[in-house]
Amino acid sequence: MAMWFANGKYVLSRILHGIPIIIAIVVVNFFLIRLAPGDAAQVLAGEAGSATEEYMAQIRAQFGLDQPLWVQFINYMKNLLVFDLGYSFRHGREISSLIFERLGATALLMFTSMILSISFGILLGAIAAIRDRTYVSYVIMILAIITYATPLFWVGLMLIILFSLNLGWFPTSGYETIGTSLTGFRYILDVAHHLVLPAIALSFFYMALYTRLMRASMLETLGQDFIKTARAKGLSNSHIVMHHALRNAIIPVVTMAGVQVSAMLGGSVIIESVFGWPGLGLLAYEALFARDLNLLLGIFFLSSILVVITNALVDVIYTLIDPRIRLTGGRHG
Repeated sequence: MAMWFANGKYVLSRILHGIPIIIAIVVVNFFLIRLAPGDAAQVLAGEAGSATEEYMAQIRAQFGLDQPLWVQFINYMKNLLVFDLGYSFRHGREISSLIFERLGATALLMFTSMILSISFGILLGAIAAIRDRTYVSYVIMILAIITYATPLFWVGLMLIILFSLNLGWFPTSGYETIGTSLTGFRYILDVAHHLVLPAIALSFFYMALYTRLMRASMLETLGQDFIKTARAKGLSNSHIVMHHALRNAIIPVVTMAGVQVSAMLGGSVIIESVFGWPGLGLLAYEALFARDLNLLLGIFFLSSILVVITNALVDVIYTLIDPRIRLTGGRHG
């Protein structure tokens, strides 16, 4: 109980320390996005087929775009204090409700992809290290290099062509089958059926990264003195790998997984666009082309919070992997 309380206190401490980072991200994103050409008024005027000065001025006044930039920034920061992310002109809804409606789909995609990439990355990396300098190791590392260098969108398109168009095993896009009223376990199976290809496509790049990292970490760990001592005691190779080497070698992979959360959020934009997956990535893609800047800022704000929380939780996972690690005051002791 004391350990869980200490870990919870540490997570809270890390989140509080992450607040200045989140504020800095919000400020940079606000001014950086405003550098992009065009605004909501131009998009709406173009869609309406009317681009008169009066109509443009009316739209800018409606969305507060006629105010000086510093006034817009102050109003935006005031709204953030009460978690008011603003209004999306494109969807005609409050941004907070729109984001939380899409968050579940992105969380499901990212969680599944992380499980796949970490699990197979650790497994393949460990095998490559144990079977070092054999054809098994060479094949695994060649495949890792190929998948690491392959663009995500190309992987997604190839999976669609092979498994959807040619074999017909999986749907080409979407989150669920349109026009059905499935419930319960049948609905879960339907969503899982749609999830397979996007999750595999998103996990490819990161699986290659974790495979290479795990192999290097495993080789280093197998050369440590405590491993030599374990062998001198007559312990079997499988026992040494499972109970001694693996636990120590896996820590860098967990560290990288926490760091890669933000990168995976970026990757989800590509994968969700390719597969029509209705998550935050596809929402951000649509908001970018519609110049729905408030919606983009809301997505970036929530993403920064998720990254800070995830990195704090990763530190706690260290203690579950290796009880010798203790978290005190934001540092490992």
